[in-house]
Amino acid sequence: MTLGSVAMAGTASAAGNGFGLTIVQSNEQDPRMWYYRFGTAEIGWQPAVNVLLPDGYHTSGLRYPVLYLFHGGGNDQDFITFDRLGIRAWTAGKPIIVVMPDGGHAGWYSNPVTTNVGPRNWENFHIHQLLPWVEANFRTFAEYDGRAVAGFSMGGFGALKYAAKYWGHFASVSSHSGPASLRRDNGMVVHWANLSSAAMDLGGGTVYGVPWDEARVTADNPMQRIESYRNKRIFLVAGTSPDPVNWFDQANETQVLAGQREFRAALDQAGIHYEAHEEPGGHFVREHLMRADLDGIIARLRKA
Repeated sequence: MTLGSVAMAGTASAAGNGFGLTIVQSNEQDPRMWYYRFGTAEIGWQPAVNVLLPDGYHTSGLRYPVLYLFHGGGNDQDFITFDRLGIRAWTAGKPIIVVMPDGGHAGWYSNPVTTNVGPRNWENFHIHQLLPWVEANFRTFAEYDGRAVAGFSMGGFGALKYAAKYWGHFASVSSHSGPASLRRDNGMVVHWANLSSAAMDLGGGTVYGVPWDEARVTADNPMQRIESYRNKRIFLVAGTSPDPVNWFDQANETQVLAGQREFRAALDQAGIHYEAHEEPGGHFVREHLMRADLDGIIARLRKA
């Protein structure tokens, strides 16, 4: 197992409690990857986060920009996802802190309309607890030009959503195979969010409610928040050829591609600049584009 994926005994930590978070486990032995698990009233279990520090963090005395990086949905996705994929190598020598929190197997980076398993308020946890906790415990720039948000799949949606709803928080937003349009095709993404959250996270409850909480859908829909992306760095990735015999791959990336094209057309109409990549293949993380995205994020944000 990689360091940062398991907790050491005890709760002694260089970081402290606060903002509604109580550290219940931590591992700060690795020079770069520090791990924390929290008690919080916003989540009915104890979510975790990996904080990846830049080389030389402990001796440089510098402040650093921060990337909040969100995993996708599924029973095999969590705060360790990007460590498994190679985030340490991707960021070697790069002056940025990367924060990778739990987001639930199908949490959709949202506060659900209904839940039968206790609180699952991922949006509150990320924005109102974790973000200020990071800035209180690590040497960061606690400002617009000091923060980026990115993610894959469900996490790419979460990044687009947070960048719009909390437009003063993030100067750069990246969506790697994340849906950008909730209402197209009779709201297929909303239906999927409701079905997946009911099955995997909420014990039959749903993120958007049945019938939908229309105000909530509108507030979360990137397509209906176009002006909130003005003056941000925007980086979009979608696959053009999902596996024809893999229903999951087809359903996900077909909808991602169509939604991102709709979103890009709206950005074009508004005169908002973005960088977009369409590449062969389906619903997976493309390492070369993650690396390129990291370089673009660092170039956009305030320098260490």
